[in-house]
Amino acid sequence: MIREAEPIELRAYRRLRRETFVLDQGLFVGSDIDDLDDDPRTRVLVATASDGMVLGGVRLAPATPTDIGWWTGSRLVVDHALRTHRIGKALVRAACAYAENNNVLRFDATVQARHAALFTDLGWAAMGPSSLAGVPHVVMRWPIERIQRLADATKSMLGPTLAALDVLPMSLGGSGFRGDDAAPVPSGDLFAACDAIVPSMVERDPEWAGWCAVLVNLNDLAAMGAEPVAMLDAVAAPTRSLLTRILRGLGKASAVWQVPVLGGHTQLGVPAALSVTALGRTDRPVNSGGGRAGDQLALTADLDGGWRTGYHGRQWDSSSHRSGEELRALGRVVAESHPRAAKDVSMAGIAGTAGMLAESSGVGVEIDLARLPKPETAAMADWLTCFPGFAMLTADRPGAPARSASSPATSAICGELTTTPGVRLRWPDGITTTAVTGSVTGLGIS
Repeated sequence: MIREAEPIELRAYRRLRRETFVLDQGLFVGSDIDDLDDDPRTRVLVATASDGMVLGGVRLAPATPTDIGWWTGSRLVVDHALRTHRIGKALVRAACAYAENNNVLRFDATVQARHAALFTDLGWAAMGPSSLAGVPHVVMRWPIERIQRLADATKSMLGPTLAALDVLPMSLGGSGFRGDDAAPVPSGDLFAACDAIVPSMVERDPEWAGWCAVLVNLNDLAAMGAEPVAMLDAVAAPTRSLLTRILRGLGKASAVWQVPVLGGHTQLGVPAALSVTALGRTDRPVNSGGGRAGDQLALTADLDGGWRTGYHGRQWDSSSHRSGEELRALGRVVAESHPRAAKDVSMAGIAGTAGMLAESSGVGVEIDLARLPKPETAAMADWLTCFPGFAMLTADRPGAPARSASSPATSAICGELTTTPGVRLRWPDGITTTAVTGSVTGLGIS
């Protein structure tokens, strides 16, 4: 059995550590206890026999004073009489699973060189040599692909599947707007956006689904710098009760944002479905493909609120408590600052959306996690992959202001566009790790 250590098991684990690292190997003098053992965030996993005897253990802890998703594994130890029983491998696997299930994005370990092959066999990558007490060690890293998996699941099919629609000059937004959040309507300053809500969410939380259908579409227009003027809806439900609740949420959002629903399509007695088309105007549109290598990346996000009940780690609700005046001010952020490129954060999360902006601009992107605005109560991994309510990624020349000061959002420069395709995360030690390899959507340059 491998589980998180209870106090009595923790004492047995530390005895094993002292026997191995102090008495047997001489890596430490007197004691191998260090600051991580006193850090309340540190977790210890122990392997126990059926009678409760501790057979081995491993320690996991954040690598930075403020947890931004970088953890280390250390002090892996197994009872010297049981080292041929594969307990060490089981503990390493358990540590990897624990890290991935607890919002870790980078998981490193410094292991003795003679044990590096064990880690390599388990899928770890060797990052370079190190030394401890004169003994050769190797820095190893466990590949965590949470962001890549999200991008693949939500956006990677777009390029190949949408090719069937690319038949006329204005298809998919036309030149300069390919893959954008909203598309220009031919012959004028009108822009259109269309988003649908996942049917399971419509069934489970119909009022919230109606609210979000407005939120996501107006965010799309806001990313273009467009002022919303009207909406159309298409709604279906198996019962009148569900239909009424969907429309109640839609109507409430329409009233708060002061954007009318002109009409649309309503159907009863069929599976739940909801989509909204929003129309807006601007004569100075901001597309997502205007960025250039060397531009600064900024995130402007509303950090107030909290996780939506039932959607912890997936949907941040920053909008339902806001006044109409505040929501409209948020919607003007891009129009007032007018950056070179902008994109609102959607299902691909902050990291995936940054990759989409970079892809449209024909470049790559690097995100500095230590500078990324984030709610205190949200883990970095969740924040990078959730739908954050209102969040805009913008790219502009170095030194340009990140946003207009009139909105309640928080904004900060948190990265830059680069010449290397894909999305990389920059850590406080200067190391960068790859979050998304290559393009996100396959739609290419806008």
